[in-house]
Amino acid sequence: MGVRVSSSRLVSAVSKEGALGVIATVGLSEELEDMTPNYVTRAEIGLRQAIRETKNNTPNPFGVNVMCALTNYDSLVRVSAAEGAAAIISGAGLPLKLPGLVPDAHVKLLPIVSSARAASIICRTWQKRFNRLPDAIVVEGPLAGGHLGFSHEEVQNLEANALERIVTEVLGVAREYGNIPVVAAGGVFDGNDIARFLRLGAAGVQMATRFVCTHECDAGEAYKQAFINCRKEDIVIIHSPVGMPARVIKNDFVERYLRGEKVNFGCPYHCLVTCEPAVAGYCIAQALVASYRGQMANGYAMCGANAWRCDRIVSVHELIEELVEGAAALRTEPPNHN
Repeated sequence: MGVRVSSSRLVSAVSKEGALGVIATVGLSEELEDMTPNYVTRAEIGLRQAIRETKNNTPNPFGVNVMCALTNYDSLVRVSAAEGAAAIISGAGLPLKLPGLVPDAHVKLLPIVSSARAASIICRTWQKRFNRLPDAIVVEGPLAGGHLGFSHEEVQNLEANALERIVTEVLGVAREYGNIPVVAAGGVFDGNDIARFLRLGAAGVQMATRFVCTHECDAGEAYKQAFINCRKEDIVIIHSPVGMPARVIKNDFVERYLRGEKVNFGCPYHCLVTCEPAVAGYCIAQALVASYRGQMANGYAMCGANAWRCDRIVSVHELIEELVEGAAALRTEPPNHN
């Protein structure tokens, strides 16, 4: 949901409905009127603007997502806390230093993990260094959209790395540290999925793909239509320039990349620690900015594994109402172990 796909318009709409809208901090500076040449300063201005716009549109809490892989990670975390974000969610690496960047104990800190081992390392490190534990742990499975915390081989072996198994294992770690709430993420599509993870012991779920297909989503209409039009076979895993597997909707741009074509580009951002411009086939920041603007010939849409199931654009209110009603109807049913 990065590069402005989940910004103030979508986030305020989600939070108004009582869920926790989350601002993706990547790429927020790309539509500023004052395009100062300093990338770090520009990113701070863009994030401040997005947070303040969201505050003006909803009295309810909302969060921000800051990826550990960002070169300006510390800066964005500090701005998020200073501007009053209710929660900071952080993954794409282990956010081991996150509590040290957030002096306000009222700001909730939620690391994203893809294994019980990662959850244990974070809890142990935070407790030892900062005398603090996560306020919740987001467990992201291999069906998630965008960059994945798994190897290519692990992504192909979905049975061994099923979200249900990982959530169960992380719940064990959470109990060791006083029943930290666990949030299931990656492939959660409808009320049935929500009810299943709540029965398993999760405190809630994180969803992204469904919210792209809402009227309030900040991305351009062409981006949303890529979800509506895609087929199951159009959803592929590519090797991202940042060195991680990424799930995307295949289009001409992706096919050219898979054939080995390389786009000549400079590096105006140096936004990701793990990116190697000299060997990368394209600039992921430039590709995602283009796709957010609806220029799909110059980029692509990142998506979850169930994007092909999206068949219409709805309002955030309609979507959350559908999800809540579906989950409530199923939550009291006993789990089906067949």
